[in-house]
Amino acid sequence: MPAVAAASSFRTFLLQGASVALLALTLASCSTTGQDRMTTGSIPKTSKSVDTMNSTELAQATATFGKAYDANPKDRDAGVNYANALRMSGRNNQALAVMQQVAIANPTDRGVLAAYGKAQAAAGQLDEALSTIDRAQLPDRPDWRLVSAQGAILDQLGRSQDARAKYRDALVLAPNEPTILSNLGMSYVLTGDLKNAENYLRTAISQPGSDSRVRQNLALVVGLQGRFAEAEQIARQELTPQQANANVAYLRGMLAQQNSWQKLAASGNSRKVAQQ
Repeated sequence: MPAVAAASSFRTFLLQGASVALLALTLASCSTTGQDRMTTGSIPKTSKSVDTMNSTELAQATATFGKAYDANPKDRDAGVNYANALRMSGRNNQALAVMQQVAIANPTDRGVLAAYGKAQAAAGQLDEALSTIDRAQLPDRPDWRLVSAQGAILDQLGRSQDARAKYRDALVLAPNEPTILSNLGMSYVLTGDLKNAENYLRTAISQPGSDSRVRQNLALVVGLQGRFAEAEQIARQELTPQQANANVAYLRGMLAQQNSWQKLAASGNSRKVAQQ
């Protein structure tokens, strides 16, 4: 495989699976002010967020939120909840269609705009997502989640330096926030700089509020450097046996998939190639 093709394959491989931090983590909490948070009212409640549900729970939540959305497609909370569940189920185009309707009904709602940008990014409309999230931001009261979300999208566009500048701006607003540090670490993975990636991810995992998704990214980066036993140990920490086994299975699958990293490394200078 030619070097540039290998780099492209590896970038796609990361963005589709390993970049939990680059999209799911960064964009998972895009609500901004208190008035932008999800209200409950008649909207169905769930015991956990959709990004932490297993497949059965997610299917049930999607059906529940779908019924609420069908009852009132203009309701912002019903629409955002349904779109989030659809996106986590991999139904990105449907999630985008839902958010388009919600955004039409709520054109100035910052929380809706942020969720709309998230749906656009998941559906591959990256330039549009940047514009939408920029509209959701208030210059006099910038939200670190939105700044970091812009970084994640810029990384997917291959604009690594611009992305890292956004992450560092976000860290000024929220020092030591683990999701930002994790995103910054995964940004370095995308350009083949695994040492810097590991350093940022280890800092992220040491922060209060760090969760298993950050740990999973660290395990991946350690595994990509050939330290497989250590990677599995990291993937199993602080989880139930079932969760640990699922994480390890995911890790093994990511490291084995198409031998993407080995192909990229064999091209010579992986960092240089990845930045072309």
